[in-house]
Formats: sequence, C-alpha cells, structure tokens
Amino acid sequence: MIYTVTLNPAIDYVIRVPEFKLDELNKTTEEYKFPGGKGINVSRILKNLNVESTNLGFVGGFTGTFIRERLAEERLITNFIEVPGDTRINIKLKSEVETEINGQGPTIEKIHLDALKAQLLDATPEDLVVFSGSIPKGLPDDVYIELVKLVKEEEIPFVVDISNDQLLDILPFNPVLIKPNHHELAAIFNTSFNSFEEMIPYGKKLVEMGAEQVLLSMGKDGAALFNESGVYRAPGLAGTLKNSVGAGDSMVAGFVSQYVQDKDPIKAFTYGVASGSATAFSEDLALGKDILNLVEKVKINQVKN
Repeated sequence: MIYTVTLNPAIDYVIRVPEFKLDELNKTTEEYKFPGGKGINVSRILKNLNVESTNLGFVGGFTGTFIRERLAEERLITNFIEVPGDTRINIKLKSEVETEINGQGPTIEKIHLDALKAQLLDATPEDLVVFSGSIPKGLPDDVYIELVKLVKEEEIPFVVDISNDQLLDILPFNPVLIKPNHHELAAIFNTSFNSFEEMIPYGKKLVEMGAEQVLLSMGKDGAALFNESGVYRAPGLAGTLKNSVGAGDSMVAGFVSQYVQDKDPIKAFTYGVASGSATAFSEDLALGKDILNLVEKVKINQVKN
C-alpha cells in the first residue's frame, strides 16, 4: 500500500475573474472546489493511474467533511484523524496573473500527532509513505524529521516533497525520492542559477547526501532526474498552461505509480513528467487518459557531465 500523508489539507477554491481590479467589485466567471493538499493531490493522481493509496492526515469541521465526501465520491481510501476546528480553504484567483491566498487551518495537538504515528506503524517495508506539504499550527517545525525517523526505524520506504529547511536534515535517512523545483534547489544551497548546467552539481550533491532519486522540476523547461546512475533530462512538453496548482504533486504521483512496480527510475521519470505536464494543461488534476496520451511524447536524454 502507498500511504500519502497530508498534515495540512485544504479545499482549493479556484475562481476565474477576468481583469481583476483591486478595491472594486469583481465577479467570477468560473469557480471550482477541489479537495486539496499535496498528499491528497498525489493520491488523486495515483487513483487516475489505477494505483491504490490511503490518505492520512488531519481534517476538521464542515470543510473537512467536504474533503472526506469528495474523496469518497472518487473512491479514494481515507483514514483521516478528526481534529477540532475547520480545515483551511485556499483561494486560487486566476486572472491576468495567478494569485493564491492560503488559509491557516486548525491547530493540531500532540494527541492527534500520536494517533498519526500509530497509523504509520501499521505500514510494512513492502509499503511506501509519501510525506508532503506544509506544517499546520501546533506541530513542531521538525515534525517531518520526527515522522521520517519513525518509518525509517521500521524500514518503511518513504518519499518527501517539502520545501522547508528540514529537507537537508532528512537526506541522511535515505528517502526514495525528493522533488525540489529549481527555485527550491537554489534556496537550499543559498545560490542562484543561470542555466541547467549550473544546477547539475547541486542535484548530484543531494544524491551524495542520501537521496536515492532526485526529481527536479523546472517548469516549462522540463525536468531532470539525478541518481547514482547519472543525470537525465526531459525537455518541457508543448501545451497551454491552464493550471500550475498540483503539477508538482502530479509529477511525484506519476513517478511513484511506476517506481513501486518495478523500481525502473527512467520509466518512473517518464510518467512523472507526463503527469506533471498533463495537470499543467488541465483545469484540475489530470485524468489518467490525459497522462497516458503524453507518456509517449516524453523524451529522456542522459546528460554527459
């Protein structure tokens, strides 16, 4: 079983407002409500690729009920922990530019974290745990390190997709996969890049520090994969950008969907690129058919460096 952990779920409220103007009345022309949060996005894409997973995390209030019901409609497995307070709402405002306003969400207490730890201890070395997303109020800043240590001690493989400073501290525990984007890679090493070639030494460094696979997303410029076998690059696919929300999560899901089957990183990379691109070209997370239509268009080249 694949377990996805979303510590801070959300309802993603997506609205389109042509020519949005500050300090004036604006009206939407389109609006959508989706169950959101990085781990939930991973599970939804896995389901669209016919791979089962179980959603773990914390939900509460009427917004938490919405998430439970929507995921049930999509036939996803959930085992959320109920907490006081309302799960947050994140507003995605699409106009000439895209603006995001993220809610705070409920405060998580130690008793809730202990319940999540107990759930993780039910996993086995044949399973995989995906940790991703922001940390809610009430939990310590190093909570991901705490959870990673727990599964590592049980020899349970895990994936981490977080953008905070804990990532480097997690690498010695040997995550199966991490997925920084090029901006996050620069921030991790307190540097900047003018070309992909300048990124290569830093991607390799993450492997040297303990990550088995490093999946680097670069927006329209495609993606790269770093592992002990080498460096691989996939150019960006042609298409109309409709949605940047969830594209990175979709990339993680596409990679994981294949890697759990035969441990082939190149095949997994191909599905990761196709999944991320398909979501970027969709209003919501990509459907399975849209991902499969792009798989054959992904070109992987090994980088000589």
